[in-house]
Amino acid sequence: MGKLIEVSDSNFQASILEADKPYLVDFWAPWCGPCKMVTPLVEELAEEYADKMGFAKLNTDENPETPGRYAVRAIPTLIIFKDGQEKGRIVGFRQKPELKKQLDKALV
Repeated sequence: MGKLIEVSDSNFQASILEADKPYLVDFWAPWCGPCKMVTPLVEELAEEYADKMGFAKLNTDENPETPGRYAVRAIPTLIIFKDGQEKGRIVGFRQKPELKKQLDKALV
């Protein structure tokens, strides 16, 4: 079963960058309307791609260091990490087919 994990500045390195599979990280904040719209899509993708990659959320209000390191200027921002490197970035709300296209591209 696909699962969305919560990550923070303190565990980002171990959870995401050192992970043995690619991860999509959803940079979000509680007050962000478009973030609330993208969350159910990310949850669905976490189910569909459970065997291929991991999915995580990072609250940018509570964890400012990591978004700063990756120049996250707007939320929601979804970044796909693979082998500790950024492999794709989606800024703003996007429909599910576009998200899947980005995931498939990053998994090649």
